[in-house]
Amino acid sequence: MIPSILPTYSRAPLSFTHGEGSWLSTEDGRRFLDFGAGIAVNALGHAHPDLVAALTEQAGKLWHVSNLYQIPQQQELADKLVEATFADTVFFTNSGTESCELAIKMARKHWSAQGQPERTQIIAFNGAFHGRSTAAIAAAGSEKMTAGFGPLMPGFTHIDWGDHDALRAALTKDTAAVLIEPVQGEGGIRPLPDQCLRGLRELCDETGALLILDEVQCGMGRTGRLFAHEWAGVAPDIMMVAKGIGGGFPLGAVLATEHAAKAMGTGTHGSTYGGNPLACAVGNKVMDIIADPAFLDTVSARAGLLRQRLEGLVASHPDIFEQVRGIGLMLGLKCRAANTDVLAAAFDQNLITVPAADNVIRLLPPLNISEDEIAQAVARLDAAAATLQKARA
Repeated sequence: MIPSILPTYSRAPLSFTHGEGSWLSTEDGRRFLDFGAGIAVNALGHAHPDLVAALTEQAGKLWHVSNLYQIPQQQELADKLVEATFADTVFFTNSGTESCELAIKMARKHWSAQGQPERTQIIAFNGAFHGRSTAAIAAAGSEKMTAGFGPLMPGFTHIDWGDHDALRAALTKDTAAVLIEPVQGEGGIRPLPDQCLRGLRELCDETGALLILDEVQCGMGRTGRLFAHEWAGVAPDIMMVAKGIGGGFPLGAVLATEHAAKAMGTGTHGSTYGGNPLACAVGNKVMDIIADPAFLDTVSARAGLLRQRLEGLVASHPDIFEQVRGIGLMLGLKCRAANTDVLAAAFDQNLITVPAADNVIRLLPPLNISEDEIAQAVARLDAAAATLQKARA
């Protein structure tokens, strides 16, 4: 008999009652150090007092009115994002998947409005993850996500990560856009080198193709800059955002230049809940905290410390770990042991991590993680590795 919750998840045998900062507690009183942050969502940890205050204040006033009316909190957040980024305009969604849907629509509408409706091809990359909708799984293209869900949305060309020759060959007169994550998350914490992102921007400029960046996981301060592409000194035409922007409250956005978005007029897209007063009240407070250069400097400092400690961990347990990957506080441990075994051993040490492809575990702590919590996390990983090493002996 099918359970009352559709069984699409492989859930850990854990249930949490409350959280505070970087910690989660179970009903029986166990405390877990959270280095998953809800898969990079709880950017400021659990129950951050400023976010709780912003949500509580707004909840006492107004929750939802729909986008048939002006929403001051939405306008405020859009203005902050435009001021802090490359973008000229913002559309608010509830999730990264919804942001992907609009990014695809926007790129194709852009060319249709210019009298080139045949220019619909979007180049994407193997190993990518852009969400679970039919368009998003077609964009990622992996059999794991697409099997049984055909026919898939057409118009996507997939090339291998880092294959520059294939990318150049794939760019044709029918290419509408190139869609890429500056750091692949689900794909195994694989950062795109800065020179490659700059080269991709140049290729798009040469051909006119729009550059769409998926910063759903790597954005909002996760790499030590507000958005990961800033490290390369380039800007996209369209960018997908979600996860950390709401600090745990469902919120996403698509940021775009006027050039890319000007064809999206009245009636071309919509969202019932997107950009509602509750979400935007929290999003505004998240932006106030994370976009502060001093806060981002602290993220970079903590990231340097964590990486240094993790490199030492890999050196101490070469049979368990192979290498450290990533940038900022979006790090991965490429494992020699099965990553599921490492994940389970970490659970036994009351440490939460997140699995990824290529036998990687992801380390995605809150951006305001403390130095002491970093030391505790690495100590727990060390104990987990020692347990695995003993079992393998």
